[in-house]
Amino acid sequence: MNYEITGKTKLTALLGSPVSHSISPQMHNEAFRRLGLDYVYLAFDVKPNQLETVLLGLRAAGIRGFNLTMPLKVHILPFLDELTPAARLAGAVNTVIAEPDRLIGHTTDGIGYMQSVSAAGHHIIGKKMTLLGAGGAAAAICVQAALDGVSSIDMFKRKNSSWAETEEFCRRTASETGCQIRLLDIGNVSQLAESISESAILTNATNVGMAPEIFRSPIPDSSLLRSSLIVSDIIYNPRETLLLRQAKEQGCPCFNGMDMLLYQGAASFHCWTGQEMPVDIIKEKFFSD
Repeated sequence: MNYEITGKTKLTALLGSPVSHSISPQMHNEAFRRLGLDYVYLAFDVKPNQLETVLLGLRAAGIRGFNLTMPLKVHILPFLDELTPAARLAGAVNTVIAEPDRLIGHTTDGIGYMQSVSAAGHHIIGKKMTLLGAGGAAAAICVQAALDGVSSIDMFKRKNSSWAETEEFCRRTASETGCQIRLLDIGNVSQLAESISESAILTNATNVGMAPEIFRSPIPDSSLLRSSLIVSDIIYNPRETLLLRQAKEQGCPCFNGMDMLLYQGAASFHCWTGQEMPVDIIKEKFFSD
């Protein structure tokens, strides 16, 4: 169809800073075109001190929903009227559904990650995960993995000022999901080695290895990896991080964050439109190497 913005076009958006690099506008707008939906998706560079003013304007303009990227996934929380169970547990929101009288916060990052595991041909339900990181994406992955039925999760982070808060997150998530969750010091190499040796999957949800610092790995030594271990990295720039290169050298099946980005976007798309994103088409056009 010929795609034109009309007087009835519904607005969706990405808020964060920076956003100019994001592939989300192309992905969503192509999906709208393919399905003949009168929607448009724009990206707005918004810093935390601007968020309240921007939200007032977007709500007044009748926005249907929006995504949040760094650094706004936690800053958005005070402005929301309702949280989904996963967003409440994760304490971070990447998707907002805008209804006339309320803003509903959701997190699709964990959904996107778990779908990316399945898309890569792996089955981790009932198995153990070693998860590196404790930020917003890591929390969302931890929550969704626990909700989906991963048996146990070892979350590794630096032992810093947010340690007690993360301990409480792990305790609460374990209590509400029945998943065994431990918080461990990423600086303790022996604990990390033991956890990895017991796990079906190692997931890097830190920014270690992200461009421009592409020569760093979140693990101290590739000998911690074994050929039967699934290794995933939520980073997608670069497509192959040092961790993934180390994993390939050890014969591990591995994948990056591209499919997580695709499937979290598809989940957001469904929240706003009630329709399924044509993921095969979007993947072929924007996510193929």
